[in-house]
Amino acid sequence: MYPKVTAHMGKLAHNLNYLCDLCHSKGLSVAVVTKVFCADENIVRMIQKSDADYLADSRIPNLVRCAGGKPRILLRISSPSAVEHVIENSEISLQSEPYTIKKLADAAKQAGKKHKTVLMIDLGDLREGIYFEEEKLIYDACETVLASENLELYGIGTNLTCYGGILPDKRNLGNLVAISKLIRQKYGVELPFVSGGNSSTLEFLKSGGVPEGITNLRLGESFVLGNDTAVCKVMDGMYGDAVTLDAELIEIKNKPSKPVGTSGRNAFGEEVHFEDKGDMLRGILAIGRQDVDEGGIHCTENNIQVIGASSDHLLVDLKGNKGYNIGDVLTFTMEYGAVLKAFTSSYVDREYTNN
Repeated sequence: MYPKVTAHMGKLAHNLNYLCDLCHSKGLSVAVVTKVFCADENIVRMIQKSDADYLADSRIPNLVRCAGGKPRILLRISSPSAVEHVIENSEISLQSEPYTIKKLADAAKQAGKKHKTVLMIDLGDLREGIYFEEEKLIYDACETVLASENLELYGIGTNLTCYGGILPDKRNLGNLVAISKLIRQKYGVELPFVSGGNSSTLEFLKSGGVPEGITNLRLGESFVLGNDTAVCKVMDGMYGDAVTLDAELIEIKNKPSKPVGTSGRNAFGEEVHFEDKGDMLRGILAIGRQDVDEGGIHCTENNIQVIGASSDHLLVDLKGNKGYNIGDVLTFTMEYGAVLKAFTSSYVDREYTNN
């Protein structure tokens, strides 16, 4: 049944082993981020058998599917209304707000559990975390964690490149290491977990630039797509096609390349403009924007070009190739956003191969 996303398990295992070997050789632990594939059970099962140290996800329902093996990290800072679920379904969580930390402590006490807490520090990317120059706020958060017998101040972490596009470097990661040292000195805690970001840190790590004292990376896109996200390209020795998308041609017609008539907004409220390239052999595939990010997929054959999509239809330029028939299947590689949508859509089937 199409459309379908195919997980090439051999290539995924290769990517994961590469990342674990790289990080472990540099003294860093690996938290595999499962959110882009919605904690697919088959992929999670493979990770559980690997040398990875943690599984991590932003969504609690995904962490439920990761139970029964490696420690689970909740990546998105907790909602106060969800602290009971955080305690039940993760062993470690990222936090930044004392109000929520207190609620988390109450939930941990009620459940009779000890929960590891990682304080997020904002090094300038301006997403979540206590701003790195706010020393008092950092200490206040530490003391809120330490005030509870049911919470452990397990570490600190940061997020880079996801919102502000700020790249990891010796200065900002050096600031994170410096803060970890201050916390250890002030409170006499071990603080073993100092997470220096995500897949954008990998080339920096390979070059030897990551400062001593960073002990963890959280890796998702590099695992699934082989990407160094700092430069948006597949790293040497990694597979960029470990996950692919198949969709079926349901119409093939010669039509003008530019819509005919007076243009308004499309179904998504967008103003659209088209270049007149003359008549075009256009194909329609049975998949749309409800299922995939059409700007993030690339056909693997004959330079076929995606020209647009509505909710349910993907339009491609077949480049005049009349060798295609209704029912033929086209295969696409995917960028991160497309993988995320394809795995999230209940209308896209899944398949697994050993290659």
